[in-house]
Amino acid sequence: MSDAHTVNTPHAAHAPHRPYASREAVHEVRVDGFGTVRVLPLDAWADAGAVHRWVSEERAAFWDMTGLTEEQVAEIYAHMATLDTHHAFLVLKDGEPVALLQTYEPSADRVGECYTVEPGDIGIHLLLAPAAPGAARSGWTSRLMAALLSYVLPGLDRTRVVVDPDVRNDKAVTRFLREGFTAGPVVTLPEVDLPDVYLPEKTAQLAFFSGCR
Repeated sequence: MSDAHTVNTPHAAHAPHRPYASREAVHEVRVDGFGTVRVLPLDAWADAGAVHRWVSEERAAFWDMTGLTEEQVAEIYAHMATLDTHHAFLVLKDGEPVALLQTYEPSADRVGECYTVEPGDIGIHLLLAPAAPGAARSGWTSRLMAALLSYVLPGLDRTRVVVDPDVRNDKAVTRFLREGFTAGPVVTLPEVDLPDVYLPEKTAQLAFFSGCR
């Protein structure tokens, strides 16, 4: 991740016509040869349109939100915003939305029932926006991932990231392993059926990425 470094520029430096320029980022890095990556706290209602488009696509079936309305998507993330243990972020590259990032405390999540949580662990879910038609993205995911790991590891003072993609989601599993994650066990995440949250049982491939403080 040596090609990513933090940029401490005032928000006024961003072009004023950019729709996200006035929103405060929790993390910002310039990745050489790639661009500037900003991580913004998700605004459940303002960002619902973009998120709804992404989760409604067939390729996002494992996100378990296909078929939901834009309002339902907004309500889900509005509820998440009330939690201290789970957080959602809109990821921008050069001012354009490119990903949805979620972080969570494994000890407060169902994944914590399936492996031994260690101090310094943090869980993430990552949904990438679709590439523009004809756009070349060689090395794109690796550079974006480097920027995001610089946030969730040293930025949040954590030492290990855990991911739990559906074992059938070959693309996601392969992507994480290609980016340096180490495969853990295949586990069954239990069903969650609460008034505000429903998650079906999921067979997941755990994978881990360790970083240095």
